Amino acid sequence: MKKLLCTIMAICMILSLAACGEKPQETVDEGFKPALDAETSCKITVAGNYDNFEALEAEFDRFNEFYPNVQLSYVKLDDYNNVLGTTLKGNDKPNIFFSYTWMIGNEQYDSVYAHMEDLSDPALGLNLDCIRPGLINHGSDGKVMLVPVFSRTYGMLVNNDLFEKEGQSIPTTWTELTKVCDAFRSKGYSSPMMGYTLKSSGSFMYTVAYPMFVATLAGNPEALKKANALDPAAGEYMRPALETVENFIKGGYIDLAECDKIEDSYTKVILRFFEGDVPMMICQGDTVSGTKKRESQSEAFSKTPFEYTFYPIPMGEEGGYFIDSPSIQFSVNKDCDNLDMTNEFMRFLIATEELNAMASVKRLVTPTSDLSLDPIYAPFGQVPVDRTMSPEVLGITDALTVQIRIAAFQVGRGEISIDEAVKNYGSFK
Repeated sequence: MKKLLCTIMAICMILSLAACGEKPQETVDEGFKPALDAETSCKITVAGNYDNFEALEAEFDRFNEFYPNVQLSYVKLDDYNNVLGTTLKGNDKPNIFFSYTWMIGNEQYDSVYAHMEDLSDPALGLNLDCIRPGLINHGSDGKVMLVPVFSRTYGMLVNNDLFEKEGQSIPTTWTELTKVCDAFRSKGYSSPMMGYTLKSSGSFMYTVAYPMFVATLAGNPEALKKANALDPAAGEYMRPALETVENFIKGGYIDLAECDKIEDSYTKVILRFFEGDVPMMICQGDTVSGTKKRESQSEAFSKTPFEYTFYPIPMGEEGGYFIDSPSIQFSVNKDCDNLDMTNEFMRFLIATEELNAMASVKRLVTPTSDLSLDPIYAPFGQVPVDRTMSPEVLGITDALTVQIRIAAFQVGRGEISIDEAVKNYGSFK
């Protein structure tokens, strides 16, 4: 009996050890599983307004590992916004196309909307849960016609090496920011902060003012309603944002004359920052996306490289805001050829791994919850939920955006006073 008992215990121990070495089936990440015939032969075209799209083309190659006979291509449409509606019903109509939230409800794009497939249809199997909820636009009927593949935000590029050299800490509040700027000025930095100033689009004035204006409206539905209706009474809600813009300039933290030397809000902003003498460069996330490519184009950066990170701009004693907006969104042309394979590609693409991979190549903000993917954007992952806002979810309209963009620019340039800007809300064009 003792020998039998020992034998049974030994067998149990062996089986137990073997089981410990196995990975439970339910924890195995199986990844994308093809649902169609792998030998299917067809063509799929994605249309957009990018000059090139290497990140997407890399996804084409990965998709071809599952479907080697599917020919995928990207085409740029000249005069995109004006020709898209016609293109979607032409002989060479694209399967997938760039789309934007402002198209929804705009009569000019009714024909475009009519071609959009409902991507929330459970039968399609798209994993929309991998995308931050605030980026997904649900229509009044609950349908999702656009899916974000990149997102954007507003902030400042920080030269981490300069901060370390001068013994300063990255500011997280308005008080800290003013002290840091004063410290840099005392050390000979004439413009501790810089940004683009020549036109309203892409100007640092807008980049500073827009998040504050959105935050002011977010907690006041009645104010948001008035602002969207371009009611002049809503102008008063711009005041805190406009005062912040004015304080940056009157406080001597930004030298407009120096900023005026920056010729555009993208490449020239980046190259000026790479000179290495600007502690903080105010810009949008779309500008940050171009930094990786331009490191080698900057003689100064190539000679003396430095670490840099994109941070929220401290707007008050509670910190900055994370304005979480979609940058590029994809829609499916429901009237395209090879719709089944088109949806199969979308099912492949809308996954954490693939979206992160595209964001990494393009250096744009990923639409997934993993903001630590690229360390340059990691600070935005630390912004509290109550200071993270999605304008599309709130219902911020493009017409409203135009008002704060132009008002902030004109106030910053000294062309009008804050009182005049407030009074003229709704009339800026």
